[in-house]
Amino acid sequence: MATEIRVPTLGESVSEATVGTWFKKVGDAIKADEPIVELETDKVTIEVPAPAAGTLSEIVAQAGETVGLGALLGQIAEGAGAPAAAPAAAEKKPEPVAAAPAAAARPATAAAPQTSTSMPPAPAAAKLIAENSLSADQIDGSGKRGQVLKGDVLAAVAKGISAPAAAEPAQVQARAPAPAEDAAREERVKMTRLRQTIARRLKDAQNTAAMLTTYNEVDMSAVMSLRSKYKDIFEKKHGVKLGFMGFFTKAVTHALKELPAVNAEIDGTEIIYKNFCHVGVAVGTDKGLVVPVVRDADQMSIAEIEKEIGRLGKAARDGALSMADMQGGTFTISNGGVYGSLMSSPILNAPQSGILGMHKIQDRPVAIGGQVVIRPMMYLALSYDHRIVDGKEAVTFLVRVKESLEDPERLVLDL
Repeated sequence: MATEIRVPTLGESVSEATVGTWFKKVGDAIKADEPIVELETDKVTIEVPAPAAGTLSEIVAQAGETVGLGALLGQIAEGAGAPAAAPAAAEKKPEPVAAAPAAAARPATAAAPQTSTSMPPAPAAAKLIAENSLSADQIDGSGKRGQVLKGDVLAAVAKGISAPAAAEPAQVQARAPAPAEDAAREERVKMTRLRQTIARRLKDAQNTAAMLTTYNEVDMSAVMSLRSKYKDIFEKKHGVKLGFMGFFTKAVTHALKELPAVNAEIDGTEIIYKNFCHVGVAVGTDKGLVVPVVRDADQMSIAEIEKEIGRLGKAARDGALSMADMQGGTFTISNGGVYGSLMSSPILNAPQSGILGMHKIQDRPVAIGGQVVIRPMMYLALSYDHRIVDGKEAVTFLVRVKESLEDPERLVLDL
């Protein structure tokens, strides 16, 4: 009896994925719960474990195919590897090619209701369509005679459908044909779903928010001295290294409490103030930038923050982040300094209203008390949504972060 391998639940608002790498070939023996195939979603990469032990008898969904929730990926036969499985698989290889026209026909069928109805959207749906700069033609209507309802618009927004105007830059940016002598030396690689999502979200943030960046610099002497003094004791007691992110995250949560607009977001004509601090920490991986979230960072100690950041960073590099690890952030910290960046202007992680950019620590001459001295300095950059955060609030926020880092006792005394 064969056991089916199906697409698992992918998380909130995620309804489809792209098949990535199959870790096994047809005929290979498989252990129960062993990772067997990788799925790429808009937000994370998920490894699908084998539901049972046996032999991989069939691969139904090939690498690069898009699959929905519960779709059949392959099948596992009972027992050890069977030589007969390989010929059977070879006979079935043409099937995906034969099925391609049917697969191509499905989107056309699904799109039919969008153009076949003459019913205008329901009033509540029309309002949402206008607020999100969408077109009714982009949305499948579930009402009578294909009318677009409010729920249809909400579902479309959750799936990441963007305004028609967003497609215009892609047309403008279409590259001219390369010279023949260059084309032979070029390589085309399809963007992963994660990279496509990163690109879309960053561009949407630029198009939507009134983004502005303010800068300051911080003397890292006090933090570096404190870290050097206690790093061995800290690691021995807590089992994690004392880095800079714990100090920065703590400094950010203190500043967010004083300036709640930087921790808020816009929803239509309303402002949502968050009475909690879920701080996203941007992590670079070989598959792109991801932003796992340290939840309730304002209620954590520096040691707890360092432990959680360590766990999330390892999960990100291993491709093991869950959907829960990625959702709900209210503010983001991006550390370009680990790559040597001296100065940059980070882009907002929508719908958040603020992101702090950290940079390289560099010895520079500074004037202190009328004397020129050499100090380890770091440039800080706060990008913010000027629609909700005023310049005074943004500058004050950055000054509060600077003060906390230059006088770390403030973090302990909650000043």
